Amino acid sequence: MTLKALIIDDEPLAHDVILEYAKSVPFIEIIGQCYLATEAISVLHRQEVDLLFLDIQMPKIKGLDFLRTLKKPPIVIITSAYEEYALESFELDVCDYLHKPYRFDRFLKASNKALEWYQLKNQPPAPTQSVQQSPVPVSEHIFIKSDKKHVKVSLKEVYYLESYGNYVKIWLEDTFVLTPATLSSFEESLPIDSFLRIHKSFIINKEYIDYLEGNMLFLKNGQELSVGKSYRQGVKKFFR
Repeated sequence: MTLKALIIDDEPLAHDVILEYAKSVPFIEIIGQCYLATEAISVLHRQEVDLLFLDIQMPKIKGLDFLRTLKKPPIVIITSAYEEYALESFELDVCDYLHKPYRFDRFLKASNKALEWYQLKNQPPAPTQSVQQSPVPVSEHIFIKSDKKHVKVSLKEVYYLESYGNYVKIWLEDTFVLTPATLSSFEESLPIDSFLRIHKSFIINKEYIDYLEGNMLFLKNGQELSVGKSYRQGVKKFFR
């Protein structure tokens, strides 16, 4: 499996770094390079692109503004020298955010995550009946359909739930269970005194909240999650 990637960055050095790193990632194929976001429009219309390495501060139109113009954007990894755009970027459902200068190990981690997104995105849709069914809590646990099995998961062990298209990742401390369902179905069935929706892509277990800093919520296992605009009041109410 290969991800066809397009670089969009106005700095030649940034292109060189990605090109060099991509040589060591067997599933990344750089199929084009653009120095302005406007140049990418014709590329995206002309050929299939699975992944964008997208800079933010560029002439004519900034990377995030360009991303907003795309109805069905490819998977996006932001590459930027500015940290302050991270929250805004994740609200646009980017895959990862590489803060320049970044090392190869960080590039590889982002690339692996992009591959995982691509695989989930291109899996056959789950049967409609499975997606619409809500997981039913049984006392202090739920049964999760995963890989043709029903796995018993203790609610106390669930750190957070993450939406992945027609699937949901149920994150425990350092692993996850993938199930064909929607995040909304979990929101309807999980106990509201224990779980809190903080983003269109995240529901967290209140027990594992460590602290809130700006619009980033930190869990006790070190995981940091962004708080969506429409959920900020609910999160602030919890802390009050």
